[in-house]
Amino acid sequence: MAIECIRKRCCLAQRRVFKGHIKPGFVVLVTLTLFLSIIAYIYMPVTLPLSWFNNANQTKLYNVVHEGLSGKRNFWNFLTEQAIEKKPIVSIRTEDISIYQYAAHPHNYHFILDEPDKCKQDPFLVFMVPVAPHQLDARNAIRSTWGNESSVQGKAVLTLFLVGLTGGAEAQQQLEEESRQHRDLLQSNFVDSYFNLTIKTMVIMDWLATRCPQAAYAMKVDSDMYINLENMMTLLLSPNTPRQNYITGYLMWDRPVIRDKSSKWYVPEELYPESIYPTYVLGMGYVFSNDLPPKIVKASEAVKPFNIEDAYVGACLKQLVINPSGAPDPSQFHTYVNDRESIDLSKLITAIAGSPEKRRGQRGLSKPFMPKQQISHQTHEMSP
Repeated sequence: MAIECIRKRCCLAQRRVFKGHIKPGFVVLVTLTLFLSIIAYIYMPVTLPLSWFNNANQTKLYNVVHEGLSGKRNFWNFLTEQAIEKKPIVSIRTEDISIYQYAAHPHNYHFILDEPDKCKQDPFLVFMVPVAPHQLDARNAIRSTWGNESSVQGKAVLTLFLVGLTGGAEAQQQLEEESRQHRDLLQSNFVDSYFNLTIKTMVIMDWLATRCPQAAYAMKVDSDMYINLENMMTLLLSPNTPRQNYITGYLMWDRPVIRDKSSKWYVPEELYPESIYPTYVLGMGYVFSNDLPPKIVKASEAVKPFNIEDAYVGACLKQLVINPSGAPDPSQFHTYVNDRESIDLSKLITAIAGSPEKRRGQRGLSKPFMPKQQISHQTHEMSP
């Protein structure tokens, strides 16, 4: 009996000691867990989805803080301001596309392939052709037609192609071999996709500003366009054509911003809040005085970027209080040529209508044109 009593007391004492030991420890554990959860929620970085503009290639955003061509480290203003205010970056979804940032300023990128000495011969006019890395046929079509010319009406001309990342070692090796053969390729380390066309255009502007400031004029021209060089040079050599603050092409007035999330050309209000774009020049091909590239790059630091590249250039020009100029004969900057018999090609400066194969077939024409492969957002907008 005595032994049983002692045993019960011992067990009771053990329970009391055990319970007294566990209870405060448990409370501490729960409190610590809750505290760490709150800290993690507030301060831990969240892994965000790929940006809209790089999601097409399912790859990471390259060198968003890389020291750029002009030796400056820069982000777009709207990203910097958000970081300062410690506000979350806006996330918008359109179908399977997520937008959270757009580090498009050219100083965030550097050249993998470059031709820094190409402008030592002081070209009068430089054609800059944005093209996808795999579009060798398009580049060769240009090389065998209007891009083969080095002098027009006694003025030196130069044609260069700009591409982004290839996405593969074999494709990169082929591109480097092409570069060694032709010496007309520029490659920057941004993801090459449709939604990165604004990056591509701004990198073009920065190359002209830093590598070729001595050129009198430059033209950004799509790879599926044909340029009538004689008519282009006649326009630029006219005494009525300005030498500064000049940009012309197919003008777009009062174009509405597309808010339909299912549209390829959708732009959210977070990126561009206004409902109407400023006057801009259709991105298929516009020519400009070469004093504009450094000004546009500088203006872009104050203009929130969005994915419609030609309208974005228009927004930068608005920031600079520079209005695009109408061509003396606007019909010379043509859009689509569906029937060659219905239009006098000898009077055009630009035209669009077919494929690289058709371009090669036109190399014998005295006033040829280059076809269009894809419908641009601007033509979509012009449709009723």
